[in-house]
Amino acid sequence: MALVKPVIYQVVGYQNSGKTTFLLKLIEVLKNEGIKTVTIKHHGHGGRPTVPQKDSAKHLDAGAVAALVEGEGRLVLQADNSTWTLNEQIRFMDFFRPDIILIEGHKMEPYPKLLILRDENDFSLIPRVTNIKAVIIWNNDLMAGVREHLEVPLFHISEEIAVTEIAKELIKTCS
Repeated sequence: MALVKPVIYQVVGYQNSGKTTFLLKLIEVLKNEGIKTVTIKHHGHGGRPTVPQKDSAKHLDAGAVAALVEGEGRLVLQADNSTWTLNEQIRFMDFFRPDIILIEGHKMEPYPKLLILRDENDFSLIPRVTNIKAVIIWNNDLMAGVREHLEVPLFHISEEIAVTEIAKELIKTCS
């Protein structure tokens, strides 16, 4: 069976559930294992993400479609379009030839995902989110409810093994 590269994996949950914190730890573990990772983050707060008012932002304000800034090996791209689909963002990130594309957010997309649940109010995500491969909970009281609906690895937010186990699974799919 041919493996599809790059591997795409999502981390989803409501705001302040710990998605970014988890992703930062996961990226570090993957990097230490020699896995080339890129990320896509959904700005779920409404409106456009804010960027400092630098010359590149001024270029966009003047009508440029995209502005790229490079300095000491770091590229910063800003681009304006009416909408960027997740597939367009994935195609763009594929330019960097990653082993894995980690996506923070985009709950309703079909890719394999980790679901993070803070409390019982977040249970509404379970029937709506597809392709859940693992779950992290904040409260052990949620464990039985998750087990009723899903047969996937389940971790508490404080368990560092969650990062290790998910990284192992991702590395396996890259091999």
